Amino acid sequence: MTGRTSVGIVGAGIVGAALGRALAISRPDVEVTILEKEDSAARHQTGHNSGVVHAGLYYTPGSLKATLCQRGRHRLRDFCLERGLPYDEVGKVVVATGPDAEERLHAVREKAVANGVEGLELLDPVAALREREPHARGQKALLSPRTAITDYAQVTEAFLADVRSSGGDVLFGHEVVRVEQAGHRVRVAGSWGERTFDRLVSCGGLQSDRVARAAGVAPQVRIIPFRGRYYHLSDPTQVSLRGLVYPAPDPRYPFLGVHVTRHVDGNISLGPNAVLSLDREGYQRFSVDPGDTRDTLAWPGFWRMASRHWRVGLREMALTASKRMFLAAVEELFAGMSDLADDIVPIESGIRAQAIDRRGVLHDDFHVEQHGPLVLVLNAPSPAATSSMAIAEHLMERHLAA
Repeated sequence: MTGRTSVGIVGAGIVGAALGRALAISRPDVEVTILEKEDSAARHQTGHNSGVVHAGLYYTPGSLKATLCQRGRHRLRDFCLERGLPYDEVGKVVVATGPDAEERLHAVREKAVANGVEGLELLDPVAALREREPHARGQKALLSPRTAITDYAQVTEAFLADVRSSGGDVLFGHEVVRVEQAGHRVRVAGSWGERTFDRLVSCGGLQSDRVARAAGVAPQVRIIPFRGRYYHLSDPTQVSLRGLVYPAPDPRYPFLGVHVTRHVDGNISLGPNAVLSLDREGYQRFSVDPGDTRDTLAWPGFWRMASRHWRVGLREMALTASKRMFLAAVEELFAGMSDLADDIVPIESGIRAQAIDRRGVLHDDFHVEQHGPLVLVLNAPSPAATSSMAIAEHLMERHLAA
């Protein structure tokens, strides 16, 4: 033994990678090991999102999301610029397409102002919106010029490179199937063997509740996976898009609605919607995993949630089943999509790990629990990628203090 504190991290998504990097660089007294069940990094939520760096518009002031998104965006921007990684402040317009949406837009603006989001501008009259985004529909819009785009898979790889160069280990093909607290330490095991750590942090994303249960913890939330379908334009030069165009979100749901996004490689994507997935890691349209399906259907919170939101669920299923309906939904926000239907093609879906409690409440904020030497990140949806470096700092300050 080296005499150093050993910290194991489950998951090589962007949050686990950011935590590993922060510990390896700033805590020479810590021996860092990242255990990832896949054969490479960023295989799930990190590598299947739209690459947006959020400015902090939507989150309840004072929440972890609001605080860590702002701090994390600045950290991420500096890191990308320092390392030559893609980071482009293309800006985002949040569009109101009717009277109810205008009320929601003003509510977003109030939250954004309270969160200290920089450079906000209300685009009113319509001509101001058209000048910014010629295809955007709506009567009013809120411009967030600091919203950016990046490539989170590249960022994750850079974090892991820093872990290795600072003496830490990143071990792929190491699925954790059993976790035991042994006194003040934690023993983890899988088909690869076993290891013991002074502290274990689970950043398991889509499998985070299962890692908790493997450790004998009964979390009060269950991960319910929601698949989001994306399309993209085969020829992105066919439309004029400066940055990102989003609808004014419905505050009853943590999902932001179908939107139009420019990516760092020049592509333009449409989506995602949000429909229940029967496979936590199944990115194909009809993928079903019996164990994942049983886990979802056995959770009482799922049925309570479904009983309240079944109408929205049916609409989202229709958007998944019908390209025509999907493009019609986009058309409400961004003109010209239906005319380009033949040039709009489906791309790989993304799956969001959404924590839902027994009451059927969809948890909106980040959620972390500590059980002795075991730290469980049980809910880290968007903007977790934006916030990843700040989440790492938060975990170190609150849960892994020397």
